[in-house]
Amino acid sequence: MLATSDVIAFASTTDLARARSFYEVTLGLPVVEENAYACVFDAHGTMLRITAVAEVAHPGYTVLGWRVTDISGTAARLESLGVAFARYDGMEQDAHGVWTTPSGDRIAWFTDPDGNVLSLTEFH
Repeated sequence: MLATSDVIAFASTTDLARARSFYEVTLGLPVVEENAYACVFDAHGTMLRITAVAEVAHPGYTVLGWRVTDISGTAARLESLGVAFARYDGMEQDAHGVWTTPSGDRIAWFTDPDGNVLSLTEFH
């Protein structure tokens, strides 16, 4: 039923101006619209709505992720902009925090200013 419909991705923030700066300036996503309730970005053809909320829930898992072709280069560029990649106990991660799965996929996690867990994935 929804196979031909576009997905809309959502994340939440307690501070739209701070979120806009992170997603627009740090991550490089173009702003499509902003109002008192949300800031909308174009995430390579997918609508990403960062919605204003009173309190952000922290589920502890990835809420948004990007498929990249060069995870090390992308991670290095994000680090140069102040992004810190997460380290997890029991996972062997390289200098950029990239973990290689048993199948060879490579994943790195970071958070936005509200603590939403975001990821980069380079598929093998």
